[in-house]
Amino acid sequence: MVAGTVNNLKTLKVELTRFMMSYKFALHEMNTKIDILKQEFHYIHEYNPIEHVNSRLKAPESILKKVKKKGYELSLPAIRENVRDIAGIRITCSFISDIYEISDMLQRQKDITVIECKDYIKNPKPNGYQSLHLILQVPIFMSDREENMYVEIQIRTIAMDFWASLEHKIYYKYNKEVPAHLTEELKEAADSATKLDRKMEEIHRKMALIKEDNNEEKENPLELMLLNERFALPEDFLEKE
Repeated sequence: MVAGTVNNLKTLKVELTRFMMSYKFALHEMNTKIDILKQEFHYIHEYNPIEHVNSRLKAPESILKKVKKKGYELSLPAIRENVRDIAGIRITCSFISDIYEISDMLQRQKDITVIECKDYIKNPKPNGYQSLHLILQVPIFMSDREENMYVEIQIRTIAMDFWASLEHKIYYKYNKEVPAHLTEELKEAADSATKLDRKMEEIHRKMALIKEDNNEEKENPLELMLLNERFALPEDFLEKE
């Protein structure tokens, strides 16, 4: 009886470890994809739309709280299918157009399955919250199996992220019961953040046109002439010995 209980506990421990490990590997896969996109933009487009990338695994306690709140079955298969934000990545961009460009690039990757897309930028939440949410499935390859894991991606601008961070702090400071006047002020702040995003993007576009018009050829030891066209490699592209 005791031996059976010990074996059952060992089996449960292995299953729980594999369960959380799968999400860790899924985060690694998605972070690698995002890092490749960052480097591609840096070397090819001389512009990086990704300012910051943060990833996290939901703690077991948080998972259980969500399962209880939503009334899901308390089993690993049920949790895997219903709780789709256990692995999460937040991408912070400079401009709104960057959000949709990054989203499109991720969704076009052949090994990624798009499960859900919620656009809180075109359709903000009543409190003013804005962000683009994606639920994606990415394959991970273990020693004895292949598994398709859910990963939640949130993509937002710096202004959106700043507003969301402060709103979250205020929300918990008042124990989730924010006074009406503060709710109104938060909504006004969200509207101001939207105006700032749009204004900065307009300035960015104008600067891009100026740069294009004033683009002068400069001597570069990494420049190549191919088919009468001049190409310049980024200075940090080649590794120094």
